[in-house]
Amino acid sequence: MNVLVRLQRCGTRVLRAPSAFATSHIVRYQSTGDSDDCNQVLKNLVMRIKATGPITVAEYMKEVLTNPIKGYYMHHDMLGEHGDFITSPEISQVFGELIGVWCISEWISGGKSKSLNIVELGPGKGSLMDDILRVFSQFKPLLSSCQISIHLVEVSPKLSEIQAIRLTGNSIETKYDGNALAYMKGMTKSGLQISWYHDVQDVPAGYTIFIAHEFFDALPIHKLKKTSDGWREILIDVDPEFPQKLRFVVGSSNILLTKTFIQTDEKRDHIEVSPKAAVIIQKLANQINTSGGAALIADYGHSGDKTDTFRGFRTHQLHDVLMDPGTADLTADVDFSFLRRIVGNTVASLGPITQQEFLKNMGIDLRMKVLLENNSDTATQQHLLESYDVLMNPCKMGKRFKFFSMFPHSRMESCNGSLKSG
Repeated sequence: MNVLVRLQRCGTRVLRAPSAFATSHIVRYQSTGDSDDCNQVLKNLVMRIKATGPITVAEYMKEVLTNPIKGYYMHHDMLGEHGDFITSPEISQVFGELIGVWCISEWISGGKSKSLNIVELGPGKGSLMDDILRVFSQFKPLLSSCQISIHLVEVSPKLSEIQAIRLTGNSIETKYDGNALAYMKGMTKSGLQISWYHDVQDVPAGYTIFIAHEFFDALPIHKLKKTSDGWREILIDVDPEFPQKLRFVVGSSNILLTKTFIQTDEKRDHIEVSPKAAVIIQKLANQINTSGGAALIADYGHSGDKTDTFRGFRTHQLHDVLMDPGTADLTADVDFSFLRRIVGNTVASLGPITQQEFLKNMGIDLRMKVLLENNSDTATQQHLLESYDVLMNPCKMGKRFKFFSMFPHSRMESCNGSLKSG
């Protein structure tokens, strides 16, 4: 029986209702962080710039988001109704269930490997992985011959703690062992081994399915602008008229970036590139090519046609990226054409397609029909319909989010068609 059809029949319980915030839009909003901490981030940046000169946008993002002491992502629970932003897995269990179905379908199409690593990059609160594992539990007989292990790539101590409680039912002590690649290990509530890593380069080899949902958009970017003197990098400096205020300036040429990432036929006069994204996507592609598996990347994105997408979000609104660093989320749309170019012929790639198209291909309409028919409570039905609207409405998440996948070339002929380019 088809995996998706079996899911429709065996899982009818609604486990998570969307928040009121989730039903209104894709939202990101301010945390209740200590303003003194935020001022300290600005002071540190100003001192650094005065000492060494203007910094790149990539350096700025890295400092603001992931500084071990004051980084925005490091000590905040920024997800959900009382956090900083809401993602698709937080809105509806159906989203994660369909990703779980996709994983099983790819494992089957790839030949039912005897071992399977599920690697999630930036797992948030663990909602997506929790939904995926619930689907896996519903297919224990099918997966019984496969040794499955879970691997989470997470830099935030706060979020890794939340993930551990959600997925294992317990807090897990962080171990700082210079010889160990994983900084936390445990067992999921369904009995699977689970490990946490700071870097995707540390995850184990073997047949692997990679999931990256709203991960690449937070990676540091460099901004390059075409001038009469050629390509110049946009930098961040201290405003000479306001010593505690930052500003963008046009710097000197960056020959390495220009030669490495800018195409000779580039028509845009302003581009954003992420060397970090290039390194990560190469890692994923190389492992898939060597050991088999697949990757699914879902994010804000475009196909090489946008220019300035660097922005901040706070209290549901766009926020000046240079104002009050440390109080707002920083993000830039993922250039999927850039990722495809970096991957080259290492693996086959499909997409990007819209979230609306991907979820429709995966059977969201049938799944929602089953849930609605098996839940007579009016409030629950309303929540289901509202969550469906947020995920699928083109004016909300339906077209803003794109899905991009990678497979071994040998898989293309047998591809199940859930993600088609164009």
